[in-house]
Amino acid sequence: MENDIPALDWQGNAIGCAICAHQDRLSLGACKPLSACVNDRYAKRIDRFFGTNPGLAVDYISHPYFEVRAVAAKYLDLFRLNRLIHDPDETVRASVALRLPPKVLIKLIHDPDREVRVRVALRMNQEDLSTMLHDPDYYVRVVVARRLPAHLLFNLTRDPDSSVRREVALRIDDQWLAMMANDSDDEVRLTAIKRLPAGLLTPFRFDHDWRVRLEVAERIPIEHLSALLKDEDEIVATTARERLETSGTDSKGHHHGN
Repeated sequence: MENDIPALDWQGNAIGCAICAHQDRLSLGACKPLSACVNDRYAKRIDRFFGTNPGLAVDYISHPYFEVRAVAAKYLDLFRLNRLIHDPDETVRASVALRLPPKVLIKLIHDPDREVRVRVALRMNQEDLSTMLHDPDYYVRVVVARRLPAHLLFNLTRDPDSSVRREVALRIDDQWLAMMANDSDDEVRLTAIKRLPAGLLTPFRFDHDWRVRLEVAERIPIEHLSALLKDEDEIVATTARERLETSGTDSKGHHHGN
C-alpha cells in the first residue's frame, strides 16, 4: 500500500508541513501528506502535487532532486521545457522527450542515454528519422526501422544487427525482397521469403534452414516440388508429398487427371 511508504524528502529526512513554502495550500486541499507533496521523494506524490498545482512546476526546474525535475517537465509550458533538454539526469531528459514537439526532438537524437533516444525515435516525424539510421544502439535502430518510410528502408538492409534487418524485411518494398531473402541470418531470410511471390521461391528449395524449405514447400509452383520429396526434414517432405497428391501430380511433376 502506498500509505505504508513513509513521507521522507529526497535526502531521507522527515517532511514537516509547518516549514513548507506551500503550507497555505494544505487547508485548500491542494496538497496532502502521504498523497500529494512536492517535498516527498515518492514520484507519484510529486506528480499529484503538480497535477493540482501545475503553475508551480516552473519553480522546480532547478530542484536538486531529479524526480522533481522529471515530474515538473510534464507540466511546464514548451518554452520552459526547452531548459531541461540538457538536464544532467536521463530520467528528466526522457520526460522531456515525451513532450517536445516532434520537430524539436532532433535536439535529442545524440542524447547519451539510449532510453531517451528510443523515445525520440518513437515520436519523431517519419521524414526526420533518417538522422537516426546509424544510432549506436541496435534497439533505437529497430524502432527507426519500424517507423521509417518504406522507400528509405534500403539504408538499413545491411545493418550489422539481425533484429534491425528483420524489421526491414517485414516492410521493405518488394523490389528489395529477393536481396533480403539471401541474408546470412535465418530469421531475416525467412521473413523475406514469406513475402516473396511463389514464383521466386525455387532457388530456396535447398536452404539450410528447414523453416525456409517448409515455406517453399507450402507455396512453390507444383512443377518444382519434386526436389523436396526427399527432404531431410520429415515435415518438409510430407508437405511436398501432400501438395503433389492433392494436385494429382506425380513425383516427376506430371499431372494425372481423373
